[in-house]
Amino acid sequence: MALPRFEYLSPGTLDEACALLAEHGADARPMAGGTDLLLRMGRTGRAPSFVVGLRRVPGLADVRFDREHGLSIGALASLATVAAHPDVIRHYPALAQAAAATATVQIRNMGTVAGNLCNASPSADTAPPLLAHGAEVLLHRREGERRLSLSRFFRGPGRNALEPGELLREIHLPPPGERTGSDYQRISQRSQVDIAAASVAARVALDEEGICRSARLALGAVAPTPLLVDEAAALLEGRPITDEQVAAAAALAVRAARPISDVRASAAWRKKVIGVLAARALRAAVEKALAQ
Repeated sequence: MALPRFEYLSPGTLDEACALLAEHGADARPMAGGTDLLLRMGRTGRAPSFVVGLRRVPGLADVRFDREHGLSIGALASLATVAAHPDVIRHYPALAQAAAATATVQIRNMGTVAGNLCNASPSADTAPPLLAHGAEVLLHRREGERRLSLSRFFRGPGRNALEPGELLREIHLPPPGERTGSDYQRISQRSQVDIAAASVAARVALDEEGICRSARLALGAVAPTPLLVDEAAALLEGRPITDEQVAAAAALAVRAARPISDVRASAAWRKKVIGVLAARALRAAVEKALAQ
């Protein structure tokens, strides 16, 4: 199917891009990789009057890491780049796993982590590991920037916290710390490249005695937005993580899930499987932390 007609705008700076989005309002959409936007346009036959491409804006494809400041992912950094980045693989393994599991090779080479978040799909693969790692987003407009925790960025299916004339410039993850491990688990009933029917990311940090210093458990595709299970973190922190605690944390994940039934899975199936995935992710995260 041919795409509907639209005018493509190619600003050279982030401020120019924000100005164009503010000027054209609801008639304009930004485009990074385009894998969601162009597909939607082709499927529905409807297009915004203006597409604001970001490819000419310098610096947006950067992925930077240092132990003091953590990880920064630019708005144009592709899923494939993040999945293969050695610092992401070493220090944020759940994110590397999720980026590598998203869609197909072709989509990963074009699609971006930022676009995966801005699409605000409850089943976005990168959302649970980014939540588990305490990610923040830097939102840019001509008047300046604001920083928002990722948990506050998602407002509902297909809805995010971006305001008119505002763009997600960068995703930031704090330094991982010593003896920290993370893991991502997903499942789909139809195929490996299909959208996740349920997903879980876990991150744990241990002290020298094996006591859990901090923990985060995040769920995808089982609620209107990706979500953190704060009760599970409270259960695990301050003590060794035993099989009994893993089981109890997984049960809390099941309780927190609010899935729906759709073409990919029933709500009952999602409720059942989310506990299994949570237990797997927690055990794997603990093993990675102990291996450091």
